[in-house]
Amino acid sequence: MTGATGFIGRNVAKLLLEDGAQVFALVRPQSRQKNLLPEHENFHKIDGSMAEILQAAEQIGHADGFLHFAWGGVNREEIDSHEVQAANVRDSLDCLWVARNLGCRVFMDAGSRVEYGVTEDGVMEETMECHPVNAYGAAKLEFYQKAKPLCEAWNMTYYHLRFFSVYGTGDHPWSIISTLVRDLPQGKTVSLSACRHRWNFMDIADASRAVAELYRYSGRHEGESRVVNVASEDTRILSAFVEEIHSLCGGKGALEFGTFVQAKEGALSICPKVQALQDLTEHTWKEEVSFGEGIKRMLSLEQA
Repeated sequence: MTGATGFIGRNVAKLLLEDGAQVFALVRPQSRQKNLLPEHENFHKIDGSMAEILQAAEQIGHADGFLHFAWGGVNREEIDSHEVQAANVRDSLDCLWVARNLGCRVFMDAGSRVEYGVTEDGVMEETMECHPVNAYGAAKLEFYQKAKPLCEAWNMTYYHLRFFSVYGTGDHPWSIISTLVRDLPQGKTVSLSACRHRWNFMDIADASRAVAELYRYSGRHEGESRVVNVASEDTRILSAFVEEIHSLCGGKGALEFGTFVQAKEGALSICPKVQALQDLTEHTWKEEVSFGEGIKRMLSLEQA
């Protein structure tokens, strides 16, 4: 694995360890998130950066799968840096070659919903043409387009996972969910966009389980290369999610709609289709955590 210190990566690693897997994780020695790594006898930390993956992988020998969740330049300052994003593509291709050298039968990486760009009413389906709105999305798409023919030539199963808005305890403190769950119970006023666009949230437990389930069933799809939306079936107007959180907070605090300055792409609706996730898990996949239940869990831990 790469990206095991990240929000999604560490939760996926924990789930795989619980399933009995041996997990080898590339971790930067200077990472400030090292304390969040799983503590387990089957978790093996390998010191190194993405640029050092070719040398670091020599410590493993063989692996069944490669889960690539690391990616630099996801902040506003670097998300449109062509230099940073080009380095991500280059390092990710090195990861793919390492997967081949390790004898991996499956490679999974974290794509992004921003690869789709602006779509009609926010509908985002894996087979549609993509028009990314920033360099980050373009780089994610570029890697997929370069990785797909390589994996097909090597008969390696490849899943390009496009995660949507995953939330839960441990997410970035500035995310809309984290901000609302933290500030509203304290009686604070939260500045928001107009929140009139469609949105989709998925609890981290379900998102992690989706990755584990895809991996578990991947042997039945040998050599396939697929884009997979990892998202909830619960799509609503964003204000409906916000107001539900406000209600679960007992009406404390205040919501100030229309005062938050958005990123340059503005208020884009998202309405993902999740048929591929269903197909690749033999239609056994289903969400277990409703939005309300996920928020209750976060509030419980926030107030503990």
